[in-house]
Amino acid sequence: MWQTVFTEFAPGPTADQAGIDRAEAEFGFPLPESYRSFCLTCGAGLAGGSVRIAIPSADESADLVTRSELIAHSIASVVETREGHRFEVEGDDPGVVERACFFGETEAGEFLFWDVVPGTDEDGHREYEIWVMGADLESVRFGGADLSDLMRRLQGPAVRGILGMGAEPLPSSFLGDTGVRLSS
Repeated sequence: MWQTVFTEFAPGPTADQAGIDRAEAEFGFPLPESYRSFCLTCGAGLAGGSVRIAIPSADESADLVTRSELIAHSIASVVETREGHRFEVEGDDPGVVERACFFGETEAGEFLFWDVVPGTDEDGHREYEIWVMGADLESVRFGGADLSDLMRRLQGPAVRGILGMGAEPLPSSFLGDTGVRLSS
């Protein structure tokens, strides 16, 4: 599937099922199917020249659980210093921020997160909507229905609604890490 999302595709170090199981146990919820597929097929690397997705990994700099906790803690620390801070959330549910589980970031400082709510599709698979928190730590925009939808939307005009009006469509590429550098 991912070779159809990315026309230039070179996988990086991938996660294994044991790592995915460990992350699910630590989070206490199942990871989305599209994300699981990404971890097993694409691995650690840079999507569209800008987006880095954390995967379950023994390397803490790339590990999903470690990165998620670090991002959440960093955002909370900044927000605490801003008196009267409010997130400007696209749509009608500001609760997405409270249900956020961070799993990625862009080179420009935006953060990707799942809106972790219960639910499965007709096949018993679970997906969570993906949202993007701006580098300003104020704006929150809808990113996609799943990870492949997000990546496709970032490659077209929808990128402006996700990353901001000045954003240009990202290249259709995934370049896996060589092991020298597993996170930014």
